[in-house]
Amino acid sequence: MTIKEAILKSLEDIITLTDYKVVTDHIITNNYYDFKDAKTPRATVSAQLGDYIRLGDARVKRIKKAGAYFYYLAKNESLIDIEILSGDKKVINEAVIDIKQEKKLPKNKTYEERSLHKLLSTFLKNENIYSKTIFHEQSNSKDSNQIWTHPDMVGIQFLSLQTKTSQNFLKSINKVDAFKISSYEIKKEINSDSELKKAFFQAVSNSSWANYGYLVAFEFSDSLDEEMSRLNQSFGIGIIELNSNPYQSKILYPAKYHDLDFKTIDKLCKMNNEFDRFIEQIEKLLVAQDRYYKSTEKELTEFCDSYFNSDSEIENYCIEKNIPLTNNEEF
Repeated sequence: MTIKEAILKSLEDIITLTDYKVVTDHIITNNYYDFKDAKTPRATVSAQLGDYIRLGDARVKRIKKAGAYFYYLAKNESLIDIEILSGDKKVINEAVIDIKQEKKLPKNKTYEERSLHKLLSTFLKNENIYSKTIFHEQSNSKDSNQIWTHPDMVGIQFLSLQTKTSQNFLKSINKVDAFKISSYEIKKEINSDSELKKAFFQAVSNSSWANYGYLVAFEFSDSLDEEMSRLNQSFGIGIIELNSNPYQSKILYPAKYHDLDFKTIDKLCKMNNEFDRFIEQIEKLLVAQDRYYKSTEKELTEFCDSYFNSDSEIENYCIEKNIPLTNNEEF
């Protein structure tokens, strides 16, 4: 069988709603497809299931429950308990339980917000942006009211010029034009208008000093598109939808450029040692002589957040941190 044929056959066998993990295991158990060339079989199946939906293939349908997608064959719809499809019952892998009994079950493990930082740093690295997490709890000021002063992450992107002449010319005119600094406020999910506004204006506050400010979330409710567009147009904060595959993350709305606010930068440097070191590393790279540039760039890279180097690293990390593997499933 091809991978698509194996998926359809597995959905036919399973009959009820199921997720990509169960489908993958079913394929392997029944030898429907040889994954020898696929390093991450589950990611492969997840992507193919997503393609059925994205391409409008009428044979496969899905519903979303508790932030996860469950699939079934359209021809099996009449065989599936209507209460499952309507949401009165919940699917956990291949088991079905009543929603009323859900409180008696142990809660599924969830992920920490900061577990998303490495996914974002990988996305940013692919955009040639160096990024660094700023731990507000390590700041000198313990005033809880200052929490909206600190960004979750900061990033720096250097202007890439091809010749030393143009590089030196730019530096001699205005070093500020040689780089752009961004600020990121990160949330797990934003499901309501009130959650959006609170997070958005936190991003406005945290990013007032930077060239670009972004609100980042792993999941946005589809109903918020119009309000996100309005807020973006009014205040210039960009919006990024993060994906468990960082390379599939999307800039939903781009950020508008602002000049740097050096007074606020100075305030943050005084408050937080990590932010101070981040600014220091930028300055060192900007003024580094040619013979020291590579070593100074390496020093900045080592100071900044780590990032993933392979798909298998990403999948293993998401599984370990309980981050849902969305892959190609968000459309």
